[in-house]
Amino acid sequence: MTGPPTPQLPPPPYPAAPEPAPRRLPLPPVPPPPPRRRFVPHPDDEFTQLIPVLPPVPRGTEETESEAERREGAPGASRGILRAAGTMAVATLVSRVTGLLRTVVLVAALGVGLVNDAYNTANTLPNIVYELLLGGVLTSVVVPLLVHAQERDPDRGTGYAQRLATIAVVGLTGVTLLAVLVAPALTWLYGIRGDAAQVDLANWLARLLLVEIVFYGIGALATAILNSRDVFGPPAWAPVLNNVVVILTGALFIAASGPGDLTPVTIGAGQVWLLGIGTTLGIAVQALVLLPLLPRAGVPLRPRWGLKNTGLREAGTLGLWVIGYVAVSQVGVVVATNVANSAGREGGLGSAAFATASLLFQMPYGIIGVALLTALLPRMSRAASRRDVPGVVSDLGLGTRLSALGLLPVTAALVVLGPPLAAVVFARGNTTVEEARGIGTALAVGAFGLLPMAVTLLQLRVFYAMKDARTPTLIQLGMVAVRVPLLLLVPVLVEPDHVVAGLMLVTSLTYVAGWFLGDLALRRTLGEVRTRETLAPVLRIAAASGAAGLLGWVVVALLGHVFGTSVAGSLVTLLVGTVVIGVAAAAGIVVARVPEVREPVAALRARFGRGRSVRRPGE
Repeated sequence: MTGPPTPQLPPPPYPAAPEPAPRRLPLPPVPPPPPRRRFVPHPDDEFTQLIPVLPPVPRGTEETESEAERREGAPGASRGILRAAGTMAVATLVSRVTGLLRTVVLVAALGVGLVNDAYNTANTLPNIVYELLLGGVLTSVVVPLLVHAQERDPDRGTGYAQRLATIAVVGLTGVTLLAVLVAPALTWLYGIRGDAAQVDLANWLARLLLVEIVFYGIGALATAILNSRDVFGPPAWAPVLNNVVVILTGALFIAASGPGDLTPVTIGAGQVWLLGIGTTLGIAVQALVLLPLLPRAGVPLRPRWGLKNTGLREAGTLGLWVIGYVAVSQVGVVVATNVANSAGREGGLGSAAFATASLLFQMPYGIIGVALLTALLPRMSRAASRRDVPGVVSDLGLGTRLSALGLLPVTAALVVLGPPLAAVVFARGNTTVEEARGIGTALAVGAFGLLPMAVTLLQLRVFYAMKDARTPTLIQLGMVAVRVPLLLLVPVLVEPDHVVAGLMLVTSLTYVAGWFLGDLALRRTLGEVRTRETLAPVLRIAAASGAAGLLGWVVVALLGHVFGTSVAGSLVTLLVGTVVIGVAAAAGIVVARVPEVREPVAALRARFGRGRSVRRPGE
């Protein structure tokens, strides 16, 4: 009697039986699909895939192409990209907000005069030196080598990572000592000259802050090792700790400041030590907090010497292209900083104000644009690796449209609300309302470059997805060739009070040139990139945003006459103007029937309609 039931027994196991079918792989194990291993160069590839700035994406070697496409969507589709970008934007938002709070505290503590110009220049130096020597190479070239060693070596790349870290830390320590010795030459190069007290202050701060170089390197190495082992959360949140430490440093500085104006002559030795040690401590905490995670990821904290099998020779050419990219971009930074510092000495806003305006300018892109690019890049890389040119072009168009959708309404708001926004954020402590509104005016003048910046960086990522490190460097060279002459014209054409606004204008014009150069380079590489097809919805979004901005400008002008330009009046203007521009832009974009908006609007309508239909039977 046991025989008859047996036909009824198979059904329960058979739902799990589909496992054998997908797992029917050829007996000789086939390597995981190359597109999913985005950071491992193929032996025949001419260029390693370079992804500076953006964090690596999990490799997901067990994920098939069809599974990845179901998760991320097909090329040109927006649903999966928007979902992933929204998730990443949360972490990015926290970092950007704390970074803004850090700047608010420092501007309140130091003002935007010669003291902050000296501090801003000195604090920029370690980051510049680090990026020139290791930063771009580490982010772009070392991560692929770490992943390759992890898959190749019997110890899963542990020894390789230890040797690489040992060499890098020793080299960075030597560079740090050398940079501290030549600190006066570095501050002179970036325009701190003429005012003897400011020169002494900048040199003192530079000697303290250049110690950050070694901590930048340790943090970047730890991040690269953790990312290569699919650990992404802690490195993404570590910068928040740095911001918190510097915020506390600024608060202590304000508490320790006495009455009177803060100048390079009146600032005390204790205040200088507090600024230097507190700022350096923030970078040190950001780096050292990651070290305990390395043993858990399989890389014990142990020095290991030797250059054998480090793969640095094969990465040499790639590293040179990345160093060239960074070096070319720094030419523009040096010229802009010199022009701004010169304007500060002549009584206008200086490099600190320029850096503050640039921070506000980059925030929308940092929250919206970086999240979109990080979500879009894996799918674009997969399409590029299988020579799917239509897929790459579709994702390029999608990225441009989504960037326009997120950034053009913000551009309209910044153009109209730049001065009241800056007054609300920065007009406190040693910064007056007039100085803060000057920063906001500079922001408003350069706000039109938000979308060109996002599109230019998206275009560069297309070349990186195609494992081309040369073209982005050449595009950057063209952008700097446009930027430098215009920067030098700014102090000739405008008064010192308006130099920072002129620098912001030139920065945005540079990104417009980058958009144009990138489009030309993409046409040569990919052929037809469907620029007109992409620009049609972008122009509709621009028209809706422009109309919203015009309406907001009328409202802001009326509110300015009623409430004035004080901090309280600026707050009222900012709140009302934001609501007016935001609602008008959203309504205009819906009316313009932008493709990327139709799906979310339809989903909302369906959800609300379904909610009403569900409630009726229960009533």
